[in-house]
Amino acid sequence: MDKRILILDDNQDILEMVAEALTYEGYIVKTTGRKPEFENLLESWQPHTVILDFKLADGNGGDICLEIKQNSRTKHIPVILFSACFNQAKDLAEFGCDAVMTKPFDLEELVACVRQVFN
Repeated sequence: MDKRILILDDNQDILEMVAEALTYEGYIVKTTGRKPEFENLLESWQPHTVILDFKLADGNGGDICLEIKQNSRTKHIPVILFSACFNQAKDLAEFGCDAVMTKPFDLEELVACVRQVFN
């Protein structure tokens, strides 16, 4: 089974870098920088994992994570939050995410984190 990853970040450079690294590892990746498009893709594309930036121009990744985890159709999807501005232990509990990556992060570290949430 192909593993689909949906990424939401409003920084185009980060989207491209992360998508390229995960595609190289064999994942099927879709990216967006806008919350409405993300929500449409979440429903229509049904990813196996979601990666969210915490601080977005049109939303908050923590709040989006909570929405995913409180929805019966999406609560099973692992969510990775990444950002430079949060407390890892607190945010894991507060937002229900499955993992937290602190920016800046190493791409190998990100790939390892993605592998971990798939297992």
